[in-house]
Amino acid sequence: MNADLVNQALKKVGNANVLVNMISRRVRQLNAGGQRPLLKDTGTMGVADIALLEIVEDKMEWEMPEVEEVVRPVRKRKKAA
Repeated sequence: MNADLVNQALKKVGNANVLVNMISRRVRQLNAGGQRPLLKDTGTMGVADIALLEIVEDKMEWEMPEVEEVVRPVRKRKKAA
């Protein structure tokens, strides 16, 4: 993978974990042959670099999920007889 493309894509996405998930999913899609690259000229680039360049050139969209507070349910106590 091209380190410069990784840095540029990380600036766009903002979260390294999300970037890894995006790249791995896109690489699987490209390797499966079901989808073509979203770029006109990929030359001799590897699929990981193609995925990174698609992110850098805004060919792929994503949304960061909202952070929700997790509340543990309170267990009701049984009444003593």
